[in-house]
Amino acid sequence: MKSGRAIALLPLMLLFAACSANPSTDEAAAQAAIVTPTSAGVSEAPSADQPPADPRVAPAPGTDTPPAAEPAAPPEPATSHVAVKYLIGDIDPSHDPMFARIPDKFQGGTRVWGHKDAVEAFVRMAEDAEANGYKLKIVSAFRSFSDQKQIWEDKWTGKTLVGGKKLNASVPDPKERALKILTYSSMPATSRHHWGTDFDINSIDPKFFNTKDGKHIYDWLVAHAPQYGFCQVYSHKGDPGERTTGYEEEKWHWSYLPVAGWYLKQYPIDVGYDHIKGFLGSEAAPGINVIKTYVQSINPECVQ
Repeated sequence: MKSGRAIALLPLMLLFAACSANPSTDEAAAQAAIVTPTSAGVSEAPSADQPPADPRVAPAPGTDTPPAAEPAAPPEPATSHVAVKYLIGDIDPSHDPMFARIPDKFQGGTRVWGHKDAVEAFVRMAEDAEANGYKLKIVSAFRSFSDQKQIWEDKWTGKTLVGGKKLNASVPDPKERALKILTYSSMPATSRHHWGTDFDINSIDPKFFNTKDGKHIYDWLVAHAPQYGFCQVYSHKGDPGERTTGYEEEKWHWSYLPVAGWYLKQYPIDVGYDHIKGFLGSEAAPGINVIKTYVQSINPECVQ
Protein backbone atom coordinates (compact mmCIF):
# COMPACT_ATOMS: atom_id res chain seq x y z
CA MET A 1 0.00 0.00 0.00
CA LYS A 2 2.78 2.48 0.90
CA SER A 3 4.75 1.80 -2.28
CA GLY A 4 1.60 2.27 -4.38
CA ARG A 5 0.88 5.62 -2.66
CA ALA A 6 4.45 6.80 -3.28
CA ILE A 7 4.18 5.95 -6.95
CA ALA A 8 0.91 7.92 -7.12
CA LEU A 9 2.44 10.98 -5.44
CA LEU A 10 5.56 11.04 -7.56
CA PRO A 11 4.10 13.18 -10.40
CA LEU A 12 2.84 15.77 -7.88
CA MET A 13 6.25 16.00 -6.21
CA LEU A 14 7.94 16.56 -9.55
CA LEU A 15 5.44 19.29 -10.44
CA PHE A 16 6.00 21.07 -7.09
CA ALA A 17 9.74 20.99 -7.64
CA ALA A 18 9.35 22.62 -11.04
CA CYS A 19 7.12 25.42 -9.68
CA SER A 20 9.48 26.25 -6.81
CA ALA A 21 12.60 26.45 -8.95
CA ASN A 22 14.63 29.70 -8.72
CA PRO A 23 14.02 32.27 -11.48
CA SER A 24 16.68 32.90 -14.08
CA THR A 25 19.45 35.42 -13.33
CA ASP A 26 17.81 38.11 -15.51
CA GLU A 27 14.41 37.68 -13.86
CA ALA A 28 15.96 37.90 -10.38
CA ALA A 29 17.72 41.12 -11.26
CA ALA A 30 14.50 42.64 -12.60
CA GLN A 31 12.59 41.73 -9.46
CA ALA A 32 15.35 43.15 -7.26
CA ALA A 33 15.12 46.48 -9.14
CA ILE A 34 11.39 46.89 -8.38
CA VAL A 35 10.71 49.38 -5.57
CA THR A 36 7.10 49.58 -4.46
CA PRO A 37 5.67 52.88 -3.19
CA THR A 38 5.28 51.35 0.25
CA SER A 39 8.86 50.09 0.44
CA ALA A 40 10.17 53.51 -0.67
CA GLY A 41 8.24 55.25 2.09
CA VAL A 42 5.95 57.25 -0.22
CA SER A 43 2.22 57.20 -0.79
CA GLU A 44 0.65 55.21 -3.53
CA ALA A 45 -0.76 58.33 -5.23
CA PRO A 46 0.16 58.77 -8.92
CA SER A 47 3.11 60.99 -9.70
CA ALA A 48 2.62 64.56 -10.91
CA ASP A 49 3.16 63.53 -14.51
CA GLN A 50 0.77 60.60 -14.12
CA PRO A 51 -2.65 62.07 -13.24
CA PRO A 52 -5.18 59.90 -11.42
CA ALA A 53 -7.36 57.82 -13.67
CA ASP A 54 -10.84 59.17 -14.15
CA PRO A 55 -13.18 56.46 -12.83
CA ARG A 56 -15.86 57.64 -15.26
CA VAL A 57 -13.75 56.55 -18.25
CA ALA A 58 -13.73 52.86 -19.17
CA PRO A 59 -10.30 51.18 -19.72
CA ALA A 60 -9.15 50.96 -23.31
CA PRO A 61 -9.40 47.48 -24.85
CA GLY A 62 -6.49 45.28 -23.81
CA THR A 63 -5.22 47.64 -21.08
CA ASP A 64 -5.61 47.90 -17.33
CA THR A 65 -5.44 51.72 -17.17
CA PRO A 66 -8.09 54.02 -18.58
CA PRO A 67 -7.11 56.55 -21.24
CA ALA A 68 -6.65 60.20 -20.22
CA ALA A 69 -9.97 61.95 -19.67
CA GLU A 70 -10.97 64.90 -21.83
CA PRO A 71 -10.05 68.28 -20.24
CA ALA A 72 -12.87 69.65 -18.14
CA ALA A 73 -14.73 72.61 -19.60
CA PRO A 74 -13.88 75.90 -17.87
CA PRO A 75 -16.45 76.95 -15.27
CA GLU A 76 -19.15 79.29 -16.41
CA PRO A 77 -18.57 82.89 -15.26
CA ALA A 78 -20.68 83.89 -12.27
CA THR A 79 -22.78 86.28 -14.30
CA SER A 80 -26.18 84.62 -14.20
CA HIS A 81 -29.11 86.86 -14.89
CA VAL A 82 -30.86 88.17 -11.78
CA ALA A 83 -34.43 89.29 -11.41
CA VAL A 84 -35.16 93.01 -11.64
CA LYS A 85 -36.34 92.99 -8.03
CA TYR A 86 -32.70 92.62 -6.93
CA LEU A 87 -31.65 95.63 -9.00
CA ILE A 88 -34.31 97.91 -7.50
CA GLY A 89 -34.32 96.62 -3.93
CA ASP A 90 -37.78 95.09 -3.95
CA ILE A 91 -36.87 92.22 -1.60
CA ASP A 92 -36.66 91.18 2.05
CA PRO A 93 -33.03 90.15 2.64
CA SER A 94 -33.84 88.30 5.86
CA HIS A 95 -35.78 85.72 3.82
CA ASP A 96 -33.57 85.58 0.74
CA PRO A 97 -30.77 82.99 0.43
CA MET A 98 -28.71 85.40 -1.67
CA PHE A 99 -28.19 87.56 1.42
CA ALA A 100 -26.32 87.14 4.68
CA ARG A 101 -26.31 89.01 7.97
CA ILE A 102 -23.19 90.99 8.81
CA PRO A 103 -21.52 89.59 11.97
CA ASP A 104 -22.26 91.68 15.06
CA LYS A 105 -18.64 92.74 15.60
CA PHE A 106 -18.57 94.43 12.18
CA GLN A 107 -21.92 96.22 12.46
CA GLY A 108 -21.89 99.98 12.90
CA GLY A 109 -25.51 100.77 12.11
CA THR A 110 -29.00 99.34 11.80
CA ARG A 111 -28.77 98.05 8.20
CA VAL A 112 -27.04 94.72 8.69
CA TRP A 113 -27.70 92.64 5.56
CA GLY A 114 -25.63 92.29 2.41
CA HIS A 115 -25.11 90.03 -0.57
CA LYS A 116 -23.58 86.89 0.91
CA ASP A 117 -20.45 87.06 -1.27
CA ALA A 118 -19.87 90.71 -0.38
CA VAL A 119 -20.33 90.03 3.34
CA GLU A 120 -17.89 87.13 3.22
CA ALA A 121 -15.28 89.26 1.43
CA PHE A 122 -15.76 92.15 3.85
CA VAL A 123 -15.29 89.88 6.87
CA ARG A 124 -11.99 88.63 5.45
CA MET A 125 -10.89 92.20 4.83
CA ALA A 126 -11.98 93.45 8.26
CA GLU A 127 -10.26 90.58 10.06
CA ASP A 128 -7.01 91.26 8.23
CA ALA A 129 -7.37 94.98 8.90
CA GLU A 130 -7.94 94.31 12.60
CA ALA A 131 -4.80 92.17 12.75
CA ASN A 132 -2.91 95.25 11.57
CA GLY A 133 -4.55 97.73 13.93
CA TYR A 134 -7.42 99.01 11.76
CA LYS A 135 -11.06 98.62 12.81
CA LEU A 136 -13.63 98.48 10.03
CA LYS A 137 -17.38 98.56 10.58
CA ILE A 138 -20.30 98.73 8.16
CA VAL A 139 -22.57 101.65 9.05
CA SER A 140 -24.98 101.02 6.16
CA ALA A 141 -25.38 98.01 3.87
CA PHE A 142 -28.45 96.75 2.00
CA ARG A 143 -31.31 99.22 1.66
CA SER A 144 -34.67 98.22 0.27
CA PHE A 145 -36.71 100.38 -2.08
CA SER A 146 -38.83 101.47 0.89
CA ASP A 147 -35.70 102.34 2.93
CA GLN A 148 -34.42 104.57 0.14
CA LYS A 149 -37.87 106.04 -0.37
CA GLN A 150 -37.97 107.19 3.24
CA ILE A 151 -34.49 108.74 3.02
CA TRP A 152 -35.42 110.51 -0.21
CA GLU A 153 -38.85 111.75 0.81
CA ASP A 154 -37.64 113.01 4.20
CA LYS A 155 -35.30 115.30 2.28
CA TRP A 156 -37.90 116.10 -0.36
CA THR A 157 -40.49 117.24 2.18
CA GLY A 158 -38.06 119.14 4.40
CA LYS A 159 -38.21 116.69 7.30
CA THR A 160 -34.46 116.16 6.87
CA LEU A 161 -32.46 119.34 6.21
CA VAL A 162 -30.14 119.49 3.21
CA GLY A 163 -27.39 122.05 3.52
CA GLY A 164 -29.19 123.40 6.56
CA LYS A 165 -32.37 124.12 4.59
CA LYS A 166 -35.82 122.63 4.06
CA LEU A 167 -35.82 121.92 0.36
CA ASN A 168 -39.61 121.99 0.03
CA ALA A 169 -39.44 125.69 0.89
CA SER A 170 -36.06 126.71 -0.54
CA VAL A 171 -36.18 124.80 -3.84
CA PRO A 172 -39.75 124.57 -5.20
CA ASP A 173 -38.75 123.39 -8.71
CA PRO A 174 -38.95 119.55 -8.77
CA LYS A 175 -35.91 119.03 -11.00
CA GLU A 176 -33.71 121.42 -9.03
CA ARG A 177 -34.83 119.92 -5.74
CA ALA A 178 -34.05 116.41 -7.00
CA LEU A 179 -30.59 117.53 -8.08
CA LYS A 180 -29.92 118.94 -4.60
CA ILE A 181 -30.81 115.63 -2.98
CA LEU A 182 -28.76 113.73 -5.57
CA THR A 183 -25.59 115.34 -4.26
CA TYR A 184 -25.26 112.39 -1.90
CA SER A 185 -28.57 110.46 -1.89
CA SER A 186 -29.96 108.20 -4.60
CA MET A 187 -33.47 108.07 -5.94
CA PRO A 188 -35.33 104.90 -4.92
CA ALA A 189 -34.75 102.09 -7.44
CA THR A 190 -31.37 103.59 -8.44
CA SER A 191 -29.21 102.99 -5.35
CA ARG A 192 -26.33 100.50 -5.41
CA HIS A 193 -27.27 99.73 -1.81
CA HIS A 194 -30.28 97.85 -3.24
CA TRP A 195 -27.84 95.22 -4.51
CA GLY A 196 -26.34 94.38 -1.13
CA THR A 197 -22.89 94.71 -2.67
CA ASP A 198 -22.07 98.22 -1.43
CA PHE A 199 -21.12 99.18 2.09
CA ASP A 200 -20.65 102.51 3.84
CA ILE A 201 -17.62 101.98 6.08
CA ASN A 202 -17.04 103.61 9.48
CA SER A 203 -18.79 106.95 8.79
CA ILE A 204 -20.92 108.76 6.23
CA ASP A 205 -19.70 112.18 7.38
CA PRO A 206 -17.18 113.63 4.89
CA LYS A 207 -15.50 115.50 7.79
CA PHE A 208 -14.55 112.20 9.47
CA PHE A 209 -12.15 111.38 6.66
CA ASN A 210 -10.30 114.65 7.28
CA THR A 211 -9.48 113.55 10.83
CA LYS A 212 -6.39 111.56 11.78
CA ASP A 213 -8.40 108.36 12.33
CA GLY A 214 -10.44 108.88 9.17
CA LYS A 215 -7.36 109.40 7.02
CA HIS A 216 -5.77 106.35 8.64
CA ILE A 217 -8.74 104.14 7.69
CA TYR A 218 -9.15 105.61 4.21
CA ASP A 219 -5.46 105.20 3.32
CA TRP A 220 -5.63 101.55 4.39
CA LEU A 221 -8.72 100.95 2.26
CA VAL A 222 -7.17 102.59 -0.80
CA ALA A 223 -4.08 100.41 -0.43
CA HIS A 224 -5.75 97.10 0.43
CA ALA A 225 -9.50 96.98 -0.32
CA PRO A 226 -8.98 96.09 -4.01
CA GLN A 227 -7.24 92.88 -2.90
CA TYR A 228 -10.60 91.77 -1.48
CA GLY A 229 -12.66 92.87 -4.50
CA PHE A 230 -13.75 96.29 -3.20
CA CYS A 231 -13.54 99.61 -5.06
CA GLN A 232 -14.45 103.19 -4.12
CA VAL A 233 -17.12 103.81 -6.76
CA TYR A 234 -17.76 107.48 -5.97
CA SER A 235 -14.27 108.84 -6.31
CA HIS A 236 -13.16 112.45 -6.72
CA LYS A 237 -14.60 114.03 -9.84
CA GLY A 238 -13.76 116.87 -12.19
CA ASP A 239 -10.11 116.38 -13.05
CA PRO A 240 -8.93 114.85 -16.38
CA GLY A 241 -9.65 111.13 -16.47
CA GLU A 242 -12.08 111.37 -13.56
CA ARG A 243 -15.86 111.43 -13.36
CA THR A 244 -17.58 114.59 -14.49
CA THR A 245 -21.13 113.67 -13.45
CA GLY A 246 -22.89 111.83 -10.65
CA TYR A 247 -22.67 111.93 -6.88
CA GLU A 248 -20.01 113.81 -4.99
CA GLU A 249 -17.01 111.92 -3.67
CA GLU A 250 -17.83 109.37 -0.97
CA LYS A 251 -14.73 108.03 0.74
CA TRP A 252 -16.90 105.73 2.82
CA HIS A 253 -18.71 103.96 -0.03
CA TRP A 254 -17.02 100.73 -1.19
CA SER A 255 -18.47 98.26 -3.66
CA TYR A 256 -17.81 94.52 -4.06
CA LEU A 257 -17.10 94.40 -7.79
CA PRO A 258 -17.32 90.65 -8.53
CA VAL A 259 -21.09 90.96 -8.07
CA ALA A 260 -21.75 94.69 -8.45
CA GLY A 261 -19.86 94.84 -11.75
CA TRP A 262 -22.32 92.40 -13.30
CA TYR A 263 -25.34 94.14 -11.75
CA LEU A 264 -24.21 97.45 -13.24
CA LYS A 265 -24.01 95.90 -16.70
CA GLN A 266 -27.47 94.41 -16.36
CA TYR A 267 -29.10 97.49 -14.81
CA PRO A 268 -29.53 99.76 -17.90
CA ILE A 269 -30.75 96.79 -19.93
CA ASP A 270 -33.46 95.64 -17.53
CA VAL A 271 -34.37 98.77 -15.56
CA GLY A 272 -36.22 101.63 -17.23
CA TYR A 273 -37.94 104.77 -16.03
CA ASP A 274 -41.14 102.79 -15.60
CA HIS A 275 -39.37 101.17 -12.62
CA ILE A 276 -38.22 104.49 -11.13
CA LYS A 277 -41.51 105.64 -9.72
CA GLY A 278 -43.72 105.44 -6.64
CA PHE A 279 -42.06 108.22 -4.65
CA LEU A 280 -42.24 112.02 -4.43
CA GLY A 281 -40.22 113.69 -7.18
CA SER A 282 -39.98 110.61 -9.39
CA GLU A 283 -41.25 112.69 -12.32
CA ALA A 284 -37.84 114.43 -12.41
CA ALA A 285 -35.91 111.21 -13.11
CA PRO A 286 -36.16 111.11 -16.94
CA GLY A 287 -35.27 114.79 -17.37
CA ILE A 288 -32.18 114.35 -15.22
CA ASN A 289 -31.31 111.14 -17.13
CA VAL A 290 -30.63 109.64 -13.73
CA ILE A 291 -29.61 106.19 -15.01
CA LYS A 292 -26.76 107.44 -17.17
CA THR A 293 -25.83 110.50 -15.12
CA TYR A 294 -25.87 108.84 -11.68
CA VAL A 295 -26.19 105.03 -11.78
CA GLN A 296 -23.57 104.61 -14.50
CA SER A 297 -21.30 107.49 -13.48
CA ILE A 298 -18.73 105.79 -11.28
CA ASN A 299 -14.99 105.71 -10.74
CA PRO A 300 -13.43 104.51 -14.06
CA GLU A 301 -11.22 102.16 -12.07
CA CYS A 302 -14.35 100.35 -10.86
CA VAL A 303 -15.76 99.67 -14.33
CA GLN A 304 -15.38 96.02 -15.34
